[in-house]
Amino acid sequence: MIDFETEVLDIIQRTYNVKSFRFRTEGGVDFKPGQFFFVTIKIDGVEKTKHFSFSNSPTEKGYVEFTKRITDSEFSQALERLKVRDWARLKMPYGSFTFGGEYEKIVFLSGGIGITPIRSICKFATDSMLPTDMVLLYGNNREEDIIFRQDLDNMKSVNKNLRIVYTLTSADIDRKIWKGKTGYIDDTMIKEEIPDYTERIFYICGPPRMVESLIDILKNRLGIEENRIKRENFVGY
Repeated sequence: MIDFETEVLDIIQRTYNVKSFRFRTEGGVDFKPGQFFFVTIKIDGVEKTKHFSFSNSPTEKGYVEFTKRITDSEFSQALERLKVRDWARLKMPYGSFTFGGEYEKIVFLSGGIGITPIRSICKFATDSMLPTDMVLLYGNNREEDIIFRQDLDNMKSVNKNLRIVYTLTSADIDRKIWKGKTGYIDDTMIKEEIPDYTERIFYICGPPRMVESLIDILKNRLGIEENRIKRENFVGY
Protein backbone atom coordinates (compact mmCIF):
# COMPACT_ATOMS: atom_id res chain seq x y z
CA MET A 1 0.00 0.00 0.00
CA ILE A 2 1.27 3.48 -0.92
CA ASP A 3 0.27 6.69 0.91
CA PHE A 4 1.85 10.00 -0.11
CA GLU A 5 1.34 13.73 -0.51
CA THR A 6 1.48 15.26 -3.97
CA GLU A 7 0.12 18.08 -6.11
CA VAL A 8 -2.22 18.53 -9.03
CA LEU A 9 -0.23 18.17 -12.24
CA ASP A 10 -2.95 18.84 -14.82
CA ILE A 11 -6.72 19.18 -15.24
CA ILE A 12 -8.20 18.10 -18.58
CA GLN A 13 -11.69 18.87 -19.88
CA ARG A 14 -12.97 15.61 -21.41
CA THR A 15 -16.57 16.61 -22.21
CA TYR A 16 -18.74 19.60 -21.32
CA ASN A 17 -19.27 18.18 -17.78
CA VAL A 18 -16.44 15.68 -17.27
CA LYS A 19 -12.85 16.42 -16.22
CA SER A 20 -9.71 14.35 -15.64
CA PHE A 21 -7.48 15.22 -12.68
CA ARG A 22 -3.83 14.24 -12.82
CA PHE A 23 -1.52 14.06 -9.80
CA ARG A 24 2.27 14.02 -9.87
CA THR A 25 4.06 10.78 -8.94
CA GLU A 26 7.73 10.09 -8.45
CA GLY A 27 8.69 6.43 -8.69
CA GLY A 28 7.42 3.54 -6.63
CA VAL A 29 3.81 3.95 -7.75
CA ASP A 30 2.52 0.67 -9.10
CA PHE A 31 -1.06 -0.39 -9.78
CA LYS A 32 -3.04 -2.74 -11.96
CA PRO A 33 -5.27 -1.37 -14.74
CA GLY A 34 -8.84 -1.17 -13.46
CA GLN A 35 -7.99 -0.51 -9.80
CA PHE A 36 -8.97 2.55 -7.73
CA PHE A 37 -7.35 4.92 -5.22
CA PHE A 38 -8.33 7.32 -2.43
CA VAL A 39 -7.93 11.06 -2.99
CA THR A 40 -7.83 13.58 -0.14
CA ILE A 41 -8.21 17.30 -0.87
CA LYS A 42 -8.94 20.28 1.35
CA ILE A 43 -12.42 21.81 1.37
CA ASP A 44 -12.47 25.10 3.33
CA GLY A 45 -9.37 23.91 5.15
CA VAL A 46 -10.85 20.53 6.10
CA GLU A 47 -9.50 17.33 4.56
CA LYS A 48 -12.11 15.27 2.69
CA THR A 49 -11.51 11.89 1.03
CA LYS A 50 -13.23 9.99 -1.82
CA HIS A 51 -12.20 7.05 -3.98
CA PHE A 52 -11.92 6.99 -7.77
CA SER A 53 -10.84 4.51 -10.42
CA PHE A 54 -7.57 5.10 -12.23
CA SER A 55 -8.37 6.33 -15.72
CA ASN A 56 -4.75 6.19 -16.81
CA SER A 57 -2.75 3.04 -17.44
CA PRO A 58 0.34 1.86 -15.54
CA THR A 59 2.14 2.34 -18.86
CA GLU A 60 1.56 6.12 -18.60
CA LYS A 61 4.28 7.25 -16.21
CA GLY A 62 4.79 10.29 -13.99
CA TYR A 63 1.19 10.71 -12.90
CA VAL A 64 -1.99 9.01 -11.81
CA GLU A 65 -5.35 10.21 -13.05
CA PHE A 66 -9.03 9.91 -12.25
CA THR A 67 -11.90 11.20 -14.34
CA LYS A 68 -15.18 12.50 -12.95
CA ARG A 69 -18.46 14.03 -14.00
CA ILE A 70 -18.81 17.37 -12.24
CA THR A 71 -22.02 17.47 -10.17
CA ASP A 72 -23.45 19.76 -7.49
CA SER A 73 -22.03 17.71 -4.61
CA GLU A 74 -19.63 19.37 -2.15
CA PHE A 75 -16.67 17.21 -3.21
CA SER A 76 -17.37 17.65 -6.90
CA GLN A 77 -17.59 21.42 -6.58
CA ALA A 78 -14.31 21.40 -4.64
CA LEU A 79 -12.72 19.53 -7.54
CA GLU A 80 -14.14 22.14 -9.89
CA ARG A 81 -12.21 24.80 -7.92
CA LEU A 82 -8.99 22.77 -7.88
CA LYS A 83 -5.96 24.29 -9.59
CA VAL A 84 -2.63 22.99 -10.87
CA ARG A 85 -0.12 22.67 -8.00
CA ASP A 86 -2.85 22.39 -5.34
CA TRP A 87 -2.12 19.91 -2.54
CA ALA A 88 -3.55 16.38 -2.41
CA ARG A 89 -2.87 13.10 -0.62
CA LEU A 90 -3.25 9.75 -2.38
CA LYS A 91 -3.58 6.22 -1.02
CA MET A 92 -3.40 3.25 -3.39
CA PRO A 93 -3.99 0.79 -4.94
CA TYR A 94 -7.26 -0.99 -4.22
CA GLY A 95 -9.71 -3.20 -6.10
CA SER A 96 -9.93 -6.43 -8.07
CA PHE A 97 -11.67 -5.15 -11.23
CA THR A 98 -8.44 -5.73 -13.09
CA PHE A 99 -6.99 -7.25 -16.23
CA GLY A 100 -3.39 -8.03 -17.02
CA GLY A 101 -3.64 -10.34 -20.02
CA GLU A 102 -4.95 -13.48 -18.34
CA TYR A 103 -7.94 -14.03 -20.68
CA GLU A 104 -8.06 -14.66 -24.42
CA LYS A 105 -11.39 -12.93 -25.06
CA ILE A 106 -13.17 -10.27 -23.01
CA VAL A 107 -16.16 -7.95 -23.29
CA PHE A 108 -16.57 -4.56 -21.65
CA LEU A 109 -20.12 -3.33 -21.01
CA SER A 110 -20.08 0.27 -19.85
CA GLY A 111 -22.19 3.38 -19.49
CA GLY A 112 -21.25 7.01 -18.92
CA ILE A 113 -18.47 7.65 -16.41
CA GLY A 114 -18.13 3.89 -15.90
CA ILE A 115 -15.70 3.97 -18.81
CA THR A 116 -12.83 5.19 -16.60
CA PRO A 117 -11.35 1.86 -15.37
CA ILE A 118 -12.08 0.32 -18.77
CA ARG A 119 -10.09 3.07 -20.45
CA SER A 120 -7.21 2.16 -18.11
CA ILE A 121 -7.43 -1.50 -19.11
CA CYS A 122 -7.74 -0.80 -22.85
CA LYS A 123 -4.77 1.56 -22.80
CA PHE A 124 -2.67 -0.98 -20.89
CA ALA A 125 -3.59 -3.77 -23.32
CA THR A 126 -2.86 -1.54 -26.31
CA ASP A 127 0.48 -0.24 -25.02
CA SER A 128 1.53 -3.74 -23.95
CA MET A 129 0.44 -5.21 -27.31
CA LEU A 130 -1.54 -7.94 -25.58
CA PRO A 131 -3.13 -10.49 -27.94
CA THR A 132 -6.47 -10.48 -26.06
CA ASP A 133 -9.56 -10.07 -28.26
CA MET A 134 -11.53 -7.18 -26.69
CA VAL A 135 -14.96 -5.76 -27.51
CA LEU A 136 -16.35 -2.64 -25.82
CA LEU A 137 -20.06 -1.80 -25.85
CA TYR A 138 -20.29 1.74 -24.50
CA GLY A 139 -23.63 3.46 -23.90
CA ASN A 140 -24.29 7.17 -23.44
CA ASN A 141 -27.30 9.45 -23.66
CA ARG A 142 -26.02 11.66 -26.47
CA GLU A 143 -22.93 11.81 -28.69
CA GLU A 144 -21.46 14.74 -26.77
CA ASP A 145 -21.56 12.61 -23.61
CA ILE A 146 -19.06 10.05 -24.93
CA ILE A 147 -16.01 10.28 -22.66
CA PHE A 148 -12.55 9.52 -24.11
CA ARG A 149 -14.05 9.32 -27.62
CA GLN A 150 -10.92 10.40 -29.49
CA ASP A 151 -8.67 8.48 -27.13
CA LEU A 152 -10.64 5.25 -27.59
CA ASP A 153 -10.76 5.70 -31.35
CA ASN A 154 -6.99 6.22 -31.42
CA MET A 155 -6.49 2.99 -29.48
CA LYS A 156 -8.79 1.14 -31.86
CA SER A 157 -6.81 2.41 -34.86
CA VAL A 158 -3.54 0.91 -33.57
CA ASN A 159 -4.90 -2.16 -31.77
CA LYS A 160 -6.41 -4.69 -34.17
CA ASN A 161 -7.66 -6.71 -31.19
CA LEU A 162 -9.91 -3.90 -29.91
CA ARG A 163 -13.39 -3.28 -31.31
CA ILE A 164 -15.59 -0.47 -29.97
CA VAL A 165 -19.35 -0.09 -30.39
CA TYR A 166 -20.94 3.17 -29.23
CA THR A 167 -24.67 3.26 -28.56
CA LEU A 168 -26.85 6.29 -27.74
CA THR A 169 -30.01 6.09 -25.62
CA SER A 170 -31.66 9.50 -26.03
CA ALA A 171 -35.12 9.35 -27.62
CA ASP A 172 -34.39 12.17 -30.09
CA ILE A 173 -31.17 11.06 -31.76
CA ASP A 174 -30.90 12.43 -35.32
CA ARG A 175 -30.19 9.33 -37.43
CA LYS A 176 -29.07 11.55 -40.31
CA ILE A 177 -26.11 12.60 -38.16
CA TRP A 178 -25.56 9.59 -35.88
CA LYS A 179 -24.82 6.42 -37.84
CA GLY A 180 -24.00 4.23 -34.85
CA LYS A 181 -26.13 2.03 -32.60
CA THR A 182 -29.06 3.32 -30.57
CA GLY A 183 -30.77 1.92 -27.50
CA TYR A 184 -29.66 0.41 -24.23
CA ILE A 185 -27.23 -2.50 -24.10
CA ASP A 186 -29.34 -5.67 -23.87
CA ASP A 187 -29.24 -9.34 -24.81
CA THR A 188 -30.19 -8.60 -28.43
CA MET A 189 -27.36 -6.10 -28.87
CA ILE A 190 -24.85 -8.44 -27.23
CA LYS A 191 -25.87 -11.31 -29.53
CA GLU A 192 -25.70 -9.09 -32.63
CA GLU A 193 -22.35 -7.48 -31.84
CA ILE A 194 -20.60 -10.38 -30.10
CA PRO A 195 -21.66 -13.72 -31.64
CA ASP A 196 -19.04 -15.58 -29.58
CA TYR A 197 -20.16 -14.03 -26.27
CA THR A 198 -20.28 -17.45 -24.56
CA GLU A 199 -16.48 -17.69 -24.94
CA ARG A 200 -15.74 -14.38 -23.21
CA ILE A 201 -15.19 -12.89 -19.77
CA PHE A 202 -17.47 -9.90 -19.09
CA TYR A 203 -16.36 -6.68 -17.37
CA ILE A 204 -19.30 -4.44 -16.42
CA CYS A 205 -18.90 -0.89 -15.10
CA GLY A 206 -21.46 1.89 -14.76
CA PRO A 207 -24.24 3.18 -12.50
CA PRO A 208 -25.44 0.51 -10.00
CA ARG A 209 -28.84 0.10 -11.67
CA MET A 210 -27.23 -0.47 -15.06
CA VAL A 211 -24.74 -2.96 -13.63
CA GLU A 212 -27.44 -5.01 -11.90
CA SER A 213 -29.63 -4.98 -15.01
CA LEU A 214 -26.79 -6.21 -17.22
CA ILE A 215 -25.84 -8.93 -14.75
CA ASP A 216 -29.44 -10.14 -14.80
CA ILE A 217 -29.41 -10.16 -18.62
CA LEU A 218 -26.13 -12.05 -18.77
CA LYS A 219 -27.09 -14.69 -16.22
CA ASN A 220 -30.78 -15.20 -16.95
CA ARG A 221 -31.09 -14.49 -20.68
CA LEU A 222 -27.67 -15.39 -22.03
CA GLY A 223 -26.67 -18.13 -19.61
CA ILE A 224 -23.35 -16.58 -18.56
CA GLU A 225 -22.03 -18.08 -15.34
CA GLU A 226 -21.28 -15.86 -12.34
CA ASN A 227 -17.57 -16.66 -12.43
CA ARG A 228 -17.31 -15.14 -15.93
CA ILE A 229 -18.65 -11.74 -14.80
CA LYS A 230 -16.60 -8.96 -13.18
CA ARG A 231 -18.39 -5.84 -11.98
CA GLU A 232 -17.72 -2.35 -10.69
CA ASN A 233 -20.49 0.02 -9.51
CA PHE A 234 -20.06 3.78 -9.96
CA VAL A 235 -21.83 5.92 -7.37
CA GLY A 236 -21.77 9.67 -8.00
CA TYR A 237 -20.74 12.36 -5.52
